[in-house]
Amino acid sequence: MKRADLTSVALFAFAAAAILLLPRFVSDFRAQQFAYVGIYFIALLGLNVLTGYTGLISLGHGAFMAIGGYTTAILVSDQGLKLGSHTFSADVKDVWTIPLAGLVAGIIGFLFGFPALRLTGLYLALATFAIAVAMPGLIKYDRFEQFTGGGGGINLFESAARTRPAETTDPITFETVSEPIKVLGLEIASFNEWLYYLSWGVALFMLAVAWLLLRGRSGRSFRAVRDSELAAASSGVNLATYKTLAFGISAFYAGIAGSLLAIATTFVNPDTYPITLSIFLLVGVVVGGLGSLWPLVFGAIFIQFLPLWAQEVSKAQGAPAVVYGVILILVMILLPGGAAGLIRRLRSQYKSRLPSRSLSRSAD
Repeated sequence: MKRADLTSVALFAFAAAAILLLPRFVSDFRAQQFAYVGIYFIALLGLNVLTGYTGLISLGHGAFMAIGGYTTAILVSDQGLKLGSHTFSADVKDVWTIPLAGLVAGIIGFLFGFPALRLTGLYLALATFAIAVAMPGLIKYDRFEQFTGGGGGINLFESAARTRPAETTDPITFETVSEPIKVLGLEIASFNEWLYYLSWGVALFMLAVAWLLLRGRSGRSFRAVRDSELAAASSGVNLATYKTLAFGISAFYAGIAGSLLAIATTFVNPDTYPITLSIFLLVGVVVGGLGSLWPLVFGAIFIQFLPLWAQEVSKAQGAPAVVYGVILILVMILLPGGAAGLIRRLRSQYKSRLPSRSLSRSAD
């Protein structure tokens, strides 16, 4: 294994340990907020495979998150799947719907990649944005209302017999109480803490999968398509295969993130996955750094915490949006390469100082 790979594995192990211990030092509310950071991080990983590594701009990532979220909501809720007069029971554990949600979104994303082959640049961005615009209308469409709940949405845990994970109902007082769960020797006492470990456990796994995928032949082919389609085709790269594959992988990650978001909110409706979500995800990728992986966590933090911070510092109507926009402009001016660009710059400066230090030591 190369030295760079060993460094990556060591950093991954350190990050996993830090994530495992963080809830011990923060409040239950903060644990919930950081759980959302993990969810957005998963979505950004998928979007960066498509945009950062393959060079295909997408403004419809939020729509694929909605597909994953509604897949989980339909399977977890008591309404089940109704086909004709027959009802298929949806009594399945919510966690086990996560990979299925990713698979459904991934298949739809892969299929969308075929008509998208004819589009490039802004035309492709507009086509993907059309998906995000059309998704709320599809959710509210009369023929789909029996599955999606229409504008009213779906409550994942509305039944008295079904409670949120890590919670049970007291048989005497009928109050919802937390039931401690042990994971790797740690006792999880609340739903938010359970959600944190679930989100970041899935996020770390998906990060490792993305790292293995992009360091191999597929990653080289994605980057070749991004750098020059003509050169990639002349080198034997099948453009159609890798473009549609990038769409499928990106949508799969979005479906996983959307499923986790549905579990986190315990309720889904068209407002859970608004049109602006796709814009925020693209912003998160740019802030984290195009063509990067773990620095995308800074983009996820940006998505989760900056709007909340903007609301705290400015209470006037419309002012939080202004603060958000000003900060985003400043970030783009000061960090044109995102967090990943800043990290590369600091690393190169550190390495450039090493020879001078070794020479001064040998002279002494």
